[in-house]
Amino acid sequence: MPVTPTYPGVYVEEIPSGVHTITGVPTSITAFVGRAARGDTTDITTINSWADFVRNFGGLDRGYPMSYGVRDFYQNGGSQAIIVRLYKATDGKNAVAAVTANGLTVQAASAGTWGNSLKVRIDTKVSSDVATSFGLAAADLFNLSVQDAATGNVEKFLNLTVKESPNRADRVLEDRSNLLRITALPANPPTAHPDPPAGKSVWDDANDPPTFSKVAAAGQAVDSAALDANAYLGDPVAKTGIYALQNADLFNLLCIPEDAFDTALPAGVYSAALDYCVTRRAMLLVDPPPDWSSANVITQNNNQKLTDLALTGDRARNAALYFPRIDEPDPNLNNLTQTYVPCGAIAGIMARTDNERGVWKAPAGINASLNGVTDLDVSLTDNENGQLNPLGINCLRTFPVYGSVVWGSRTLRGADIAADEYKYVPVRRLALYIEESLFRGTKWVVFEPNDEPLWAQIRLNIGAFMHDLFRKGAFQGQTPKDAYFVKCDKETTTQNDINLGIVNILVGFAPLKPAEFVILQIQQIAGAIQT
Repeated sequence: MPVTPTYPGVYVEEIPSGVHTITGVPTSITAFVGRAARGDTTDITTINSWADFVRNFGGLDRGYPMSYGVRDFYQNGGSQAIIVRLYKATDGKNAVAAVTANGLTVQAASAGTWGNSLKVRIDTKVSSDVATSFGLAAADLFNLSVQDAATGNVEKFLNLTVKESPNRADRVLEDRSNLLRITALPANPPTAHPDPPAGKSVWDDANDPPTFSKVAAAGQAVDSAALDANAYLGDPVAKTGIYALQNADLFNLLCIPEDAFDTALPAGVYSAALDYCVTRRAMLLVDPPPDWSSANVITQNNNQKLTDLALTGDRARNAALYFPRIDEPDPNLNNLTQTYVPCGAIAGIMARTDNERGVWKAPAGINASLNGVTDLDVSLTDNENGQLNPLGINCLRTFPVYGSVVWGSRTLRGADIAADEYKYVPVRRLALYIEESLFRGTKWVVFEPNDEPLWAQIRLNIGAFMHDLFRKGAFQGQTPKDAYFVKCDKETTTQNDINLGIVNILVGFAPLKPAEFVILQIQQIAGAIQT
């Protein structure tokens, strides 16, 4: 704000520089949608490691292929994932296990049979000092312990109460417990369980009288039924199914592993997921159906298998398909080799490539190794690879020394006949990265005076962002002028646009395209002829 001088002297005024630094968004946050043994079904859960997934959703489970996809993601270099756990209820059956513990009604923190193994114990060895600090009597407090008998995990919460206070039991468990929730607060605190006999644990089932309460038959829950299309698609308004990702600020890759091993997703799921990815500037990683057993099977009847996926049109720029499925040892089957969908591993490779080289580098080649993969479900030859690549199907190949690698980097709009400008995965992902970064980084422009000073600031800030990408090697061209441009002036924004409250910004870039075909030309040098 300008200084208003009132006395003779020196006045100091700070002037804004006009610099609004645009920070690039993450490029490999991966969303997984499917069933799991346990975990929140009401909201998304962000995890940063395989250990996070095990803690929140259980480990590898043959009943839930999504767990194997998440493992492959972290095994191949993934860092951050968003889990959407879906649950389809069974009529007449409980989704969540419930326990009545000496007057306190509680339930498992999430749906599934895992909650049937919960044991809850109440004791009254409380602190009178804590009671006094809350303005309560010691008789108003109780301690609650809960054990997950299946894993042995125990949580203990001290000095809880049913009265209004910072330690009100329902709030404490909602905030701090991974196992238990209170469904309703009773008027009086629950009574204590008896202590165990000497030499026995409080969790011993043989204690008489019982030293804990457990889930009765009437309160037992069942696991999710098999998912159908409606369970996957959910409701955009209620934010269920894939639309639970509305609660995510950002995701870049979407994986929807099969619901049961060797099955295909219900019809229409991939198509709806692709439409949603387009709106969120994300890429959909498509797995091959189990009946894709060879290149000839895919291409027969004028590529009918590919057509059946119904992933066509300009929106297919935001999808990439990888064939075949991958083989890995399964710890749950004494490390016998089993077949899995590749989407989790591919997402991990993309994350690894982004970290090492940048989103503009194709996540393919001899360095794009499939970690943990012992073999591929279908072994492709060069000629079979040549059948699929022109259709926009990315092949996974096994080569001596290098092992199993990703050997293709096309979008589903990458068929040669389409001649699309977003033929390649890295070009499309770079465009999405720039779009999302500028979308977020130019919000300061809204409601600013729409004239040349604003346009100059826009050019300055977007130009700095694009120049940083140029220096990192994201674009073609030897000079910035060859690599990108930013235009925002009276030519892009006319007086009519100004009257309508519109400012138009034009950003162009020259993307790097992968060297998909390497042609070596070899010629003999004719020996010199003596004359």
